[in-house]
Amino acid sequence: MCLIIEDFLNEAIPDTFIKNLKMEINKRGFASDNNAGIHPDILQEIISSNNGHVTGYGSDVYTEGALKIFKEHFGDATETYFVFTGTAANVLGLSAITRSWNSVITASTAHLEGDECGAPEKFIGCKVLVVDTPDGKITTDLIEKHMHGIDFEHHSQPGVISITQSTEMGTVYSVSEIKEIAGFAHARGMLLHMDGARIANAAVSLNMPFKSFTTDAGVDVLSFGGTKNGMMFGESICFLKPGLSADFKYMRKQGMQLASKMRFISAQYLGYFRNDLWRSCASHSNAMAKKLADKLNQVPEVKITQKVQSNGVFLIMPADVAEEIKKHYFFYPWDEKRSEWRLMTSWDTQDEDIENFVTILKNELKSINH
Repeated sequence: MCLIIEDFLNEAIPDTFIKNLKMEINKRGFASDNNAGIHPDILQEIISSNNGHVTGYGSDVYTEGALKIFKEHFGDATETYFVFTGTAANVLGLSAITRSWNSVITASTAHLEGDECGAPEKFIGCKVLVVDTPDGKITTDLIEKHMHGIDFEHHSQPGVISITQSTEMGTVYSVSEIKEIAGFAHARGMLLHMDGARIANAAVSLNMPFKSFTTDAGVDVLSFGGTKNGMMFGESICFLKPGLSADFKYMRKQGMQLASKMRFISAQYLGYFRNDLWRSCASHSNAMAKKLADKLNQVPEVKITQKVQSNGVFLIMPADVAEEIKKHYFFYPWDEKRSEWRLMTSWDTQDEDIENFVTILKNELKSINH
C-alpha cells in the first residue's frame, strides 16, 4: 500500500501540480493592484542590493539615497520614514500629529474608516469621523458638519483632515480642491494628511509632479505608497513641513515598523524613481482602466458609476453575470445592494485581459437574455 501511495505521489501529483501552478502563474484578474507581482526592475534592484554587509536599521547607502530622492520630489524640508505597510504609514503618520482627544475627519470610503480594522482608534486612541461622499472626495462643505464643540472638553477636538489621492473610488482631487481643504484645515489650527497609496496614479492623471499637489498644495503629512504600483513591500511616511516629525523615530520603533534590513525597502525606491519607472507603471495601469471603461461603455446592459481618472473602474451589472465572470477574472463587489462592482487594473494588466473580460461579459449577458 505504501509503495502504491508513493508511486502516486511521484507520478500523478507532480504533473497536476505543475499544470495548476502554470495556470496560476499566468492568471491575472481585476481584484486589486495589490495582486500584481513585482516589477522586474524593482526585483533586480533588491537583488543588486543583496551583496555584502551594510549597517542595519537605515544607516546604509541605499536608505541615504532614497531619502535624498524624496527631498528632491517633495522639498528639502521633507523628512521621510520607511515602514512595512500602508496601514502603518497611515496610522503612525497620524500618531505623530494627533493626541488621543483629537478626531480625524475623512471620507466614509477611506481606508482609515473601512480597511484599517480600527487601527487608528486602537493605536492612537483618537476618533475617526466620516462624511459620506458620492465620489470618494470630501469637500469643505461636507467637513463643516463636524466642526463643532471646539475647545469644549466634552467633545473630541478635530485635529486632522485626511484625504486619499487617488481615492478609493478611482477619482482624483485637483490641486485647487486640495488647496481649499488645506486652507480650511490650517485656518482652524488643523493639519492635512494625504493617504497616497495610489499617488502615482494621481500624478499621472493630473500630469503634474508630486510636489505640486502635496507640499505646494498644503499637505502636511503624506503616506506614500508604491506596493500597488510595482513594488514588493514598504511604504513611506513623509512629513512635508518642519517640526512635525519630532521624536517620530521612537514612534516608529514602538510601532514595530523599524526594519532591521531596511536597505531592501530603500533599494526598491531607488529603482522606483530611476528613469521614472513609477510613471510608466502608473501610466500603463491608468491607460488600461480607460481602455476597459471604453469597452464597457459599449455594453448597454452595464453602467459605469464613477469618473475613470486613475486605475479603477466601478460599474453596475447583473449579479449573476458578475458571479460567472469571477470564475475567470476575479474582482470584488463594491455595493452589493445595487450590484456595483470594482475593477482594478495594474502595471501588468494586458490588452488580452480586457478583451477576454468584455467577451465573457457579453456572452453571459446574451445567455441570460435568451
